[in-house]
Formats: sequence, structure tokens, C-alpha cells
Amino acid sequence: MKNKLLIIGASGHGKVVADIALKMNKWQNIAFIDDDESIKSSMGLEVIGTSDDVFTYIDEYEIFVGIGNNATRQKIHEMLEAFGASIPVLIHPNAVIGNQVDIGNGTAVMAGAVVNCCTKIGKSCIINTGSTIDHDNFIADFVHISPGAHLAGTVKVGQGSWLGIGSVISNNVNITSGCQVGAGSVVVNDITEPGVYVGVPVRRV
Repeated sequence: MKNKLLIIGASGHGKVVADIALKMNKWQNIAFIDDDESIKSSMGLEVIGTSDDVFTYIDEYEIFVGIGNNATRQKIHEMLEAFGASIPVLIHPNAVIGNQVDIGNGTAVMAGAVVNCCTKIGKSCIINTGSTIDHDNFIADFVHISPGAHLAGTVKVGQGSWLGIGSVISNNVNITSGCQVGAGSVVVNDITEPGVYVGVPVRRV
């Protein structure tokens, strides 16, 4: 493990990622890179370059993509993987992680999140503040589970999908890749086609 961490993205999501990294107390040095050159520091941490500079740091730093947009995060994460970057998992000390939980690299688990036993979470996911993922779930790569979203047991969420704040997913439900589930929505049946879904219960819009 390298003792330095570089976070790509110094705004909203990147700040929360940095807060987790600081609380993990694992790295001697944490810094950002960001393409907005007017940002010189964030969270009291230095911004040391733009995304063009990432490869000059790849040998020295572990690198984490602190970008909320699923597609952008996927693109950068896959590029880092191709170049052999060391990509950690970030788990807030106040998150609860059950037994036999597998979490892929580049995933951030925020404060107050609960991930129950026998769940598998893919790479570069966001398990946001106060969300709950119950037993035997499968969360594919590059998924965003928003704050306060609640997933019952044996739920599957496909790659790149986004579950909005406060959404609720019933047990044994499968949500396909490329879906957006709106804030406060309730999913009680499988979603088999990509798209935007809202309402109680959800309908496609």
C-alpha cells in the first residue's frame, strides 16, 4: 500500500471522499487534482494539478475517482486500471459492513451506510450517506446508491444505474443496467429496460 492518496475531483463528491480518507487515517498525504485551475485547495488539502497530470503521480500515489457522475467515473476508473494504478476502497468508520461482503476497488461507502452480509458491490460505486443495502444483494460496477436509499434483501442493480435519494427497492427485485430511479420512488417489480423511472410504485417516463 502506498502512503499517499490522490483524489480526482475537488468539488462536492470529491470533498466527501476526502473526508472519508482523512477519517480512515491511512495515508500520510492526501491531495486533489481538478480541471478547474481556479481551485487551489479543498477541505484544507492541496490541489496539485489537473487530470492531465495524473500519470505523473501514478507510481507514487494511490488514486481514487471522486466524481459523482457514473459515466465519467467509469471512464476515468477504467483508464486508471489500464495504466495499472493502485485504486483503494474507501469506507467511512461509521459505516456498518456485514460478514462476507465483497467491495470492489474504487468504491466509496459513506457515513451511516449499512451493507449487510453476503452482499457483493462492484468497482467504483457510490454507497451514499445513510443508505442501506440488505443481505445477498448484488450491486454491479459504477452504480450510485443515493443518500437514504433502502434496498431490501436479494436485490440486483445493474451496471451504471443510479438510485435516487430516499428510493426504496423491495426484496428480490432486479434493476437492469443504465437505469435512473427518481428520488423517493418505490420499486416493487423487476425493471428490465434501461430508462428513467419515478413514482410509487415506479413507472417509466
